[in-house]
Amino acid sequence: MTTRPLEIMRSRWARRVLAVLALVAVTATGITIGTLLGARGGSDVGPFRVAFQLSPSTDGGSEIAIPPLGSLFLDSHDGPVRLTVRLDSLDQRRTEALLDDPAGLARAGATAPEDLRDALVRLGLRTLGVSVLASMLLAGLAFRSVRRVAWSGGLALLVTGGALGTAALTVRPQALAEPRYEGLLINAPALIGDAQRIADDYTRYAEQLQRLVGNVGKLYTTVSTLPIYQAAPDTTRILHVSDLHLNPAAWPVIRTVVEQYDIDLVIDTGDITDWGSEPETTYVSMIGQLEAPYVYIRGNHDSPRTAAAVASQPNAVVLDDSVTTIAGVTIAGIADPRFTPDKQAEEAGPWEEPATTVEGTGTQLATTIRALDQPVDIALVHDPASAPGLNGTVPLVLAGHTHQREVTSLPPNGEVVTRLAVQGSTGGAGLRGLEGDEPMPLAMSVLYLGADNRLQAYDDIRVGGTGMAQVSLNRKVVDDTAPADPAAPSVSPAAASEAPAGN
Repeated sequence: MTTRPLEIMRSRWARRVLAVLALVAVTATGITIGTLLGARGGSDVGPFRVAFQLSPSTDGGSEIAIPPLGSLFLDSHDGPVRLTVRLDSLDQRRTEALLDDPAGLARAGATAPEDLRDALVRLGLRTLGVSVLASMLLAGLAFRSVRRVAWSGGLALLVTGGALGTAALTVRPQALAEPRYEGLLINAPALIGDAQRIADDYTRYAEQLQRLVGNVGKLYTTVSTLPIYQAAPDTTRILHVSDLHLNPAAWPVIRTVVEQYDIDLVIDTGDITDWGSEPETTYVSMIGQLEAPYVYIRGNHDSPRTAAAVASQPNAVVLDDSVTTIAGVTIAGIADPRFTPDKQAEEAGPWEEPATTVEGTGTQLATTIRALDQPVDIALVHDPASAPGLNGTVPLVLAGHTHQREVTSLPPNGEVVTRLAVQGSTGGAGLRGLEGDEPMPLAMSVLYLGADNRLQAYDDIRVGGTGMAQVSLNRKVVDDTAPADPAAPSVSPAAASEAPAGN
């Protein structure tokens, strides 16, 4: 007679245990679904678009992913939640806006921690809300009981809120000073000292940018009064740039020169990026905003992905052992055979072996040119070491790579006298330009081609470096009657002008 009540009690307890287990399972499933749906988001932090994600973890911590360079791992907090921060892209417009505003960089640096904190708070609240809602919906479908739905929502709130609260309460700000690096970022610790000094110099450089751009415009008025060379109505004006190296300060100056000089064509001889990575492709979007055709060849810091991004711009043409005719000028160009964004190849590689040598690249392009039925006016190579292979094939070869401006005539080789014009760095060598005692200026040149598409004159423009808000211009008229001397430029100085910094 006593076994019956015991069996009933055991049966009730078994049902309750099963009900609790079912409730826990449903809630756990709801939390998982809520985390997958709600624990990710994006936010603008300064000029960057940053993606955030929370995921379950046994030891907490954070990962800052900077594709494709690698990741930084921080022991930032404890608890069963891991934070992943991914720098997706750099917004070119916001970057330029920061540089155009003298106080923009300072404001961005001051507000970045607050922007990150606000983004993380929003992410946590969204994760909590979606997890609770998903758990309650699943409980409603599984149990059809208001009480169990409420229990499931309360349990989800307790578990998710507890995990997020534990992470928030155990945050260690000092972990930012003790990161662990993976990928190409393993070289970062050795660069931190220089990077801090570069950042300080670059802030001063950005404060001068607005004056620099304005002074370029003032130079145009000065140039128009120079009596030595008067451009004919049929003169073609070409702006030669090279080695921008991701410097956003270059674009406002380029745009100003294109507009003030009424440029017919922009030629870029490579190294527009530093690593040729996916995030860097947003940098080239400014090409589409220039009101002039843009001809480009790939440098040794540019990847095929970079070339594809340039080719996607509506006004751009990418040459690689190919020829195009724009504004009546026939141009041949070939990409640098190397891809060496990191000079210490043994640490960053292995990189793919090039199909030809740098010297052989010029010879290869010369073969392409000779096979044409029309003469070529300008040949483009990235490294001037490729130029000898083109000697006697074209009258003008444009190059970059060395970050040093130099114009020379190659030794006579046939009827065509070939002049080599090597451009300085239009991006001031990027951040590398701030490593020396004197920052490297932005360099570019306006080439004047006559009716026969031969070089008549050129203006070398230099935009001063950090702390030197100065723009200088040196005009040179080409003298084809002078004997060719490979050791010196076959040009005659016509005039030089400098515009000092405005107040």
